[in-house]
Amino acid sequence: MINNKTFAQAFRNLRAKSPLIHNITNYVSVNDVANIILAVGASPVMSHAPEDTQDLLQVVKAVGGVLVLNIGTLDQQQVDNMFFAGKKANELGVPIVLDPVGAGATRFRTQTALKLLSTLKVKVVRGNMSEIKALIGLTGQTKGVDSVADESDGKTIVREAAKVLGTNVAVTGATDYISDGEQVVMVNNGVKYLSKVTGTGCMATALIGAFLTVADPLAAAAYGIAAMGLAGELAAETSAGLGTFRIGIFNNVEKLNADIILKKGKISNA
Repeated sequence: MINNKTFAQAFRNLRAKSPLIHNITNYVSVNDVANIILAVGASPVMSHAPEDTQDLLQVVKAVGGVLVLNIGTLDQQQVDNMFFAGKKANELGVPIVLDPVGAGATRFRTQTALKLLSTLKVKVVRGNMSEIKALIGLTGQTKGVDSVADESDGKTIVREAAKVLGTNVAVTGATDYISDGEQVVMVNNGVKYLSKVTGTGCMATALIGAFLTVADPLAAAAYGIAAMGLAGELAAETSAGLGTFRIGIFNNVEKLNADIILKKGKISNA
C-alpha cells in the first residue's frame, strides 16, 4: 500500500534513522542536493574519487545508506568513477538510484545512462518524460536537460519503461508517474514554478534516495517526489519571487511533518 498514511510513517522513520546518502552528482546542483538531503533529515556525502568511494561505501553499507548517481555534468573521468562506485555498491548490497539528466540530448549522455543501467543493478531511475522516452527508444524532444516532450499517456510510458529497463521508473512532470512494470502510482503534488529552479529534479532524485533507506523502491520514489512537490506548493504560497521560492523549498522540506503529509499529500494508484 502506497498512500499518504504510509508516506507519513516512512517520513517518521527517515527522520529517526538519519541515513547516509552518497552522491556522485553534477556541479550545477551539488550544493542544493546536499542541503535538501540535510533538510529531509538525512546526511549527505558528496564524493566521486575512487580512492575515497571505496572506503565511503563501506560506511554507507554499515549504516544502511544509498548511492545516488546523477549524470548532469559528465566527463569521461566522472563516468569511470560512477561505474567504479556502482560496481562497489552492487558488491556491498548498497541500493543505487540513477538520474539520467539530459538523456536524449546527446549521444554521450544517452549511452552513458544506458550502459549504467545495463551494467549495474539500479533500484530506481528518475527522469523527465524526454529522458525516459530516450532510454527506451521512443521519440522525445529534449532542450538542454529540460523536457519538452508530450507528457500525455504517462501511465503507459512509465509502465513500459520499467519493463524495458528492468527497474522501477519515475517520470516527473505536471503529474508524476512511478511504476515497477506492473503497478503504477501517481503523484499530483507540485507547482509549475519548480521547473524554473535549476536542480529541482536532482533534488527530487536525492530525496528518493533518502526514502529508499526506509521503504521499497516503488514507494520510495513516490515519497521522494511527493516531498519535493509538497515543498514546492508550500514555498509558492509565501514566495516573493524565484529566489525566495528556492529558499522556501529547503525551508518547507525541513518543516515537513506527518500532519502536512496527511492533509496535503496527493499520492494515488493510477
